[in-house]
Amino acid sequence: MSDRLYPYLLEPRLAPAIWGGDALVTRYHKAVLRPGEAPQPLGESWECWDENAVRNGPLAGTTLGGLRANLGATLTGPIDPARVFPVLTKIIDARQALSVQVHPDDAYAQRVEGQPNGKTECWYILASEPDAELVLGWTRDTTREEFERRVADGTLGEILRRVPVQPGDAFYLPAGTLHAIGAGIQLFETQQASDLTYRIFDWNRVGTDGKPRPLHVQKAGDVLDYRATFPGAVGQLQYEADGLEHTLLIADHRFAVERIDVRSAESYLDSDGLPLTITAMGAHLRVDAGGGSVALEPWQSIVTPAAAQRIALIPGGTPTSALAVRPQPDLAALRVRALAAGVDALDYDAFAVQFA
Repeated sequence: MSDRLYPYLLEPRLAPAIWGGDALVTRYHKAVLRPGEAPQPLGESWECWDENAVRNGPLAGTTLGGLRANLGATLTGPIDPARVFPVLTKIIDARQALSVQVHPDDAYAQRVEGQPNGKTECWYILASEPDAELVLGWTRDTTREEFERRVADGTLGEILRRVPVQPGDAFYLPAGTLHAIGAGIQLFETQQASDLTYRIFDWNRVGTDGKPRPLHVQKAGDVLDYRATFPGAVGQLQYEADGLEHTLLIADHRFAVERIDVRSAESYLDSDGLPLTITAMGAHLRVDAGGGSVALEPWQSIVTPAAAQRIALIPGGTPTSALAVRPQPDLAALRVRALAAGVDALDYDAFAVQFA
């Protein structure tokens, strides 16, 4: 078994999109072009997804779902290995604005769509144009009746809340949040493993077939949160431990997301007995876990097995940074670790309440 436990380098799934650009090729190195070939518009690179295949080691060619079946709790820890891997991570390049949309919560997804869960998600801004902005919720409280009237008469934009962004911002989007990624934004997304999206408005565009893409106004009306409660970018929490500078971005019971900056040649990340997804950022990063090692190129992603309790990170540049995601995290363990590193309890609790 030991030779089957190592960091699993994943082959990303690339998704063309009418709103995408060329950054997934030119900046994030997700495809190799032949001489003279122009990149097609790519919108998303699915970095960690149940159907992504392993690229390295004895289990090369096996999908992440296949790893679940073969390795069971050795891979997933306390997470049920019979169910789809619970998080999906993406790099998104929005050359143009995405549609205005909303996602259902777990209860609605189960009751109406027959799917195991809905979609809560979060975003970490990687790059943005100077005037780039998101659509996030409402400028004021509204109602379903007003929502439907404004969709019908074309005035919905008058009550959409627009939020400027800059690199390094993080945003938390619980299910029910009306949202749209604006033009000129590249971001890292972590979400529940679901593709349930209810499109409300698509800027009068047509799809590749020359027809408008379908809207889902009635289902959107069912699941929208009509309160003007969205606070904007979340407050982040920083601390240092084991040679790493941790920046906690999101700490939800579905997933925890942090940026880690590797400051020492002997740096360690505790897995808490969970499978972690790690995406290298702008420099090379070596990851030792279980019985193996992998050297990540910038913007490559891995999953580490839950049985690897302590993961060694070796920097390939100064600084070397990565984005790490814990599915279904032990929130108490996150708090204990931060407090042990010197974070004040009140400061941690003020961070955590953003996701309560």
